[in-house]
Amino acid sequence: MRHRGGEFWAWADRLLDSWAHDEMLSDGTQIDVQVRLSRKAETQLFIGVYTKEGRLQFEEFYPALGSMTMEDALVLGVDRARALATGTNVTDRILQAH
Repeated sequence: MRHRGGEFWAWADRLLDSWAHDEMLSDGTQIDVQVRLSRKAETQLFIGVYTKEGRLQFEEFYPALGSMTMEDALVLGVDRARALATGTNVTDRILQAH
């Protein structure tokens, strides 16, 4: 079970459908990336990284990604989650995109 932080609860809205990507890395780290359209048709992104025991390592929520499509946001979110989980230094393309 994942122990969610404040960013997840800011994201949570059961009335909105989302696409999700869940992945467990080789060391057991769990990543959770979700993307959806807001009520105003803006692409929103949630990224979560958790230990193999489900403890929070990192969460972030992007409430509006401009004209970015859900598909592009999901790809960028997965890349960012993997980078955060592995300590890889990558340019934050999400922030640059909006």
